[in-house]
Amino acid sequence: MMIRSRVLAATGVMLVAALPAFAGDADPLPHRDDLSMKDRARVARVLAPPADPGALEPYEEMPGGAATSRKRLNANAFSFPSANLSFSGQSDFALGNGLFEKFWVSSPASTRASDGLGPLYNARSCQGCHLKDGRGFPPDAGEDPVALFLRLSVPPETEPDRARLESGADLVLPEPTYGTQFQTFAVPGLSAEGRLSVRYTPKPVHLDDGTEVVLREPAYEMTDLAYRPMHSDVMISPRVAPPMIGLGLLEAIHPGDILALADPHDRDGDGISGRPSWLGATGTDTAVLGRFGWKASAPSVRAQSAGAFAGDIGISTPDVPHPFGDCTARQTACLDMPTGEQADLGESEAPDPVLELVDFYARNLAVPARRKARDPEVLAGKALFSSLGCNACHNPKFVTSRQAAQPEHRFQLIWPYSDLLLHDMGEGLADNRPAGTATGREWRTPPLWGIGLTRLVGGREAYLHDGRARTLEEAILWHGGEGQAARDGYAALVKEDRERLLRFLGSL
Repeated sequence: MMIRSRVLAATGVMLVAALPAFAGDADPLPHRDDLSMKDRARVARVLAPPADPGALEPYEEMPGGAATSRKRLNANAFSFPSANLSFSGQSDFALGNGLFEKFWVSSPASTRASDGLGPLYNARSCQGCHLKDGRGFPPDAGEDPVALFLRLSVPPETEPDRARLESGADLVLPEPTYGTQFQTFAVPGLSAEGRLSVRYTPKPVHLDDGTEVVLREPAYEMTDLAYRPMHSDVMISPRVAPPMIGLGLLEAIHPGDILALADPHDRDGDGISGRPSWLGATGTDTAVLGRFGWKASAPSVRAQSAGAFAGDIGISTPDVPHPFGDCTARQTACLDMPTGEQADLGESEAPDPVLELVDFYARNLAVPARRKARDPEVLAGKALFSSLGCNACHNPKFVTSRQAAQPEHRFQLIWPYSDLLLHDMGEGLADNRPAGTATGREWRTPPLWGIGLTRLVGGREAYLHDGRARTLEEAILWHGGEGQAARDGYAALVKEDRERLLRFLGSL
């Protein structure tokens, strides 16, 4: 078995196949049409919760399977390629990295392959929001927001509007003047849409042992609006950029495994009712499962990347051919600006292979190996994570599809700690802005892998969709709705157990 295990790991197939199968003829995973019956039994065994929730499980220290990075940890911990990439894959990864870091400039410019910025935008590069491929942060006092921006939309007012939303043709209805994103930068000769500022109000909470933790509740203000007043019923949703690691592995999870975790009517009575995010016309063959973004509004890494090119930077791609980015018909000055589209270079400002290489880069940013996973205090924290019910949403592990698009992502045992489903997180975290099938109180469960390296990579900490939480403890205490019971359980722990749970999260 040892020799076979080494061969499997070397070829990019993780050690699932080296484990024994269940006995009997029952099919434990009938939805896994990518697997043989024998493989299904093995995978079911691997994914079964351990008898001892505080035990170290096989291969748990390699959260990204054979793609896990074991490089020395430093501020670049999220920027290494998947460990099982071929030589040619590493070359494409390096090219994609260069494009990810590339600064785009306004048109016209002598650097013809780099112009097309905006005309309205939030950042000049992908790296501008995803600092060192990690999470974005809200601005400190006096800083301009770059990695924090506001999504915009309005509620339907007409039957055609309602029909477009109900059919899935549109996820949201744009604010008539400012579109779907508030953009605080513009190219020379054009006014930005306005200024964004954040004000925090302290919100003390007390744990059961009397410990006080001061949360901060954000309020957002848009000022110096350049084009006209906002719609009176505008809905806003603040977002910071999420970390980039492991995205290709999340894309490789079989959709049946995600749907198997859904329980929209809470039939098991555990208070958790995760729902899938359906994009397109729900209930039809054209609907696809969303799994990326804070509300699971993108079905693939490529779709998420193309959307960010258009919305964040104002760069058109073959998938989103909008050279004016998020400019609306009411922003005529924006629509009069030159674009970077040049027929001899391609049909968009970022033609393939630009988007293709950025997509490849984003899909192959490696998850770092676990640290101190064998520490008894970490394992005690893991048991507490389970006993509090945290893993009901933060599902620890999956085995990816044998039919994944990229060979390096196939049949990998991975530990993302997410179910990729939508959950009601309560009024405290609600943005009250529906998007697709996600309500104004729902958020996709964010993966936790790599979360313990946030400060090392970014220089500080900020968690949740808007970065309001400055520590993992604050993030836990903001949980409401389906997360309320786990939050209250954490608040009831003695100090030593709270520290154990946080130590476990820090090891991820």
